[in-house]
Amino acid sequence: MVTAARHPHPGETILGTGYHEHAGGKGLNQAVAAARSGATVAFVGALGTDAAGGRLREILGGDSIDASDVTEVDGPTGRAVIVVADDGENSIVVVPGANATVGVAGTLPDSAVVLCQLEIPLDTVASALEIAHERGSIIVLNPAPAASLPVRVLRLCDVITPNEHELELLGGVSALLDAGCGAVVVTRGGDGVDVHSAAGTTSFAAHSVVVVDTTGAGDAFSGSLACRLAAGDALLDAVAWANAAGALATTVAGAVPAQPRSAEIRAVLRSQHDR
Repeated sequence: MVTAARHPHPGETILGTGYHEHAGGKGLNQAVAAARSGATVAFVGALGTDAAGGRLREILGGDSIDASDVTEVDGPTGRAVIVVADDGENSIVVVPGANATVGVAGTLPDSAVVLCQLEIPLDTVASALEIAHERGSIIVLNPAPAASLPVRVLRLCDVITPNEHELELLGGVSALLDAGCGAVVVTRGGDGVDVHSAAGTTSFAAHSVVVVDTTGAGDAFSGSLACRLAAGDALLDAVAWANAAGALATTVAGAVPAQPRSAEIRAVLRSQHDR
């Protein structure tokens, strides 16, 4: 992660103000978010044989995440290069590395909720969702990085969680609902969250926080949302919890370090209720 006063324009070189390395990756961030919200979590993925792979495996263990379905492949672990501007906004380039080899091959753990992202091959995502659907799991898809998704994938999604930019690339709310998504939950940063379904639209205002770094905020939302759905919460109750988690994640630099714990989330919700 590089910090700078602003994002460079194409072809422009600017001086940064800092450089840091943090553990991350959408799958890892969301797994940690779910675990810290109180869920029992199993992770399916792949790590390289480099030092980063060993470090990430240790992090999974540190948050009591079942890593028995994490494979090791020759080559580098996935990487992301992130530029964070002084206003907290970020831009990210992801190099998949070992993530490009992830498969499920019938080993997907049985669970109440299956949460997928798009930093792994789309065929793998489709297979995982089909297995989850057959088992009756709740399916949550975080469509990031945004990609063209076939109807056979969209119709399996009980909940899809794009941000505003991803939503535009996916064709909008109506297109996703028409394709068969049960609910479209749009995260809008400082403008809050909108929940769209056949029942209508419900909006949640953003929590007022001091933003340090928005990296990992969407992952905090998706992971904590999955946790609460697994616990049996109704969708709107789960979104309220996830909205608070996402806000808290912006107050800490980095991705994994920023994922909040359940006590912190409850405190935010309690504070909101007491106003």
